[in-house]
Amino acid sequence: MKIKPIKTKKDYEAALKKIDELFNARPGTKEGNLLDVLVTLVEAYEQKHFAIGMQNNNQQR
Repeated sequence: MKIKPIKTKKDYEAALKKIDELFNARPGTKEGNLLDVLVTLVEAYEQKHFAIGMQNNNQQR
């Protein structure tokens, strides 16, 4: 898999599929390093596109 920024839903879904395939990769291996990078890219995409608003814990009831 070519590493590139996740910009579209198609990119996102492809990255999730690859993460699923690599889920049990050993840390420090080629596959483990690829998994780390993909997880980082997916997290960044999710924060941008699926952000959940912060709740104000000081709201009066």
